[in-house]
Amino acid sequence: MIHLLLAVINLSFISLGLPDALLGSAWPAMYPQFSVPVSYAGIISMIIAVGTIISSLQSDRLTRLLGAGKVTAISVAMTAAALFGFSISSEFWMLCLWAIPYGLGAGSVDAALNNYVALHYTSRHMSWLHCMWGIGASVGPYIMGFALTSGAGWPMGYRWISYLQIALTAILFFSLPLWRKQKSADQASELSEDHVLSLKEIFAIPGAKAVMTAFFCYCALEQTAGLWASSYLVLFKGISPETAAGFASLFYVGITVGRALNGFLTMKNSDAKLITLGECIIAVGLIALVMPLPEMFSLVGLILIGLGCAPIYPCTIHSTPATFGAQRSQAIIGVEMASAYVGTLVMPPLFGLIANHLSPGLFPLYLMVITAVMAIMYHRLHKTASVL
Repeated sequence: MIHLLLAVINLSFISLGLPDALLGSAWPAMYPQFSVPVSYAGIISMIIAVGTIISSLQSDRLTRLLGAGKVTAISVAMTAAALFGFSISSEFWMLCLWAIPYGLGAGSVDAALNNYVALHYTSRHMSWLHCMWGIGASVGPYIMGFALTSGAGWPMGYRWISYLQIALTAILFFSLPLWRKQKSADQASELSEDHVLSLKEIFAIPGAKAVMTAFFCYCALEQTAGLWASSYLVLFKGISPETAAGFASLFYVGITVGRALNGFLTMKNSDAKLITLGECIIAVGLIALVMPLPEMFSLVGLILIGLGCAPIYPCTIHSTPATFGAQRSQAIIGVEMASAYVGTLVMPPLFGLIANHLSPGLFPLYLMVITAVMAIMYHRLHKTASVL
């Protein structure tokens, strides 16, 4: 039964990734039809992120009330409805409206599943499960690219993904008996906590601010790259929107392949070493992207950035109990997720303003600054961990 439940969780992680790269890959074709500036993608991204933050903060209460299985199924159903809503939107305000359930659904399922996997599975399972997210995030832009090149248009791309989400929702509801068998044990574990740490107490823990900042930077990097890579290739590199949609998906291909490999690397390497390796690979990818070189180097750069991102998220979550102690890990993981969503909320829209008022060509430099701050924070965290 535990293996069957793991397969269901894998499908859930795929469903998490499917919509994540759609807006970035479709936006170059979308914004002219809505007669809005290119920077308005940041508005939609911000609404989604706010919804995600709100629902993730409520995920503990919802999971205690409904169980992880029902929270996951309901959240995926909300995302499916939002994606269908995107496909029938004819005005920009409609996109903003549908972005609300989009974000609310994403936050609950993300927090619930990450917490569940952190409690019940090993580091390699965490990497492989996030690899499943990468599969979804890679498939999404390919479906959108096919919709654009076939003449079906971006609305059909969103609609096809919504159909996949509906199918996944059905599977999740049919799997609810598997989750119920674990619900009692999970609730007993959650209720055994002696003390719920306040934000003030969490901030006072050595290394907490460093890991929060690092997580903020990582998710800012990942979401900015996913949202704006396609627009950068179109507006600065002169690549067609149809081709750019496929190119941008290579970033998620890199994450997917990297997390599959990372699952094996965790068997012989520490989380800290793999995070450092990832940062170095990101730096090489950014150099390839920024150099005035042929088109192929942009592809290689995006793949390398994705490969570098691969170990950082799962290794950070998995290493939290070892770094801060098992009694503090739940509280720290909570603020890590919150910091991640704040990074998603703030940084991609900020680059949208930069692209609109200065130049989209600043995209690689923007990512370089985020990566540098992230590396500094992880270095401080590793130093702190060695003395905790």
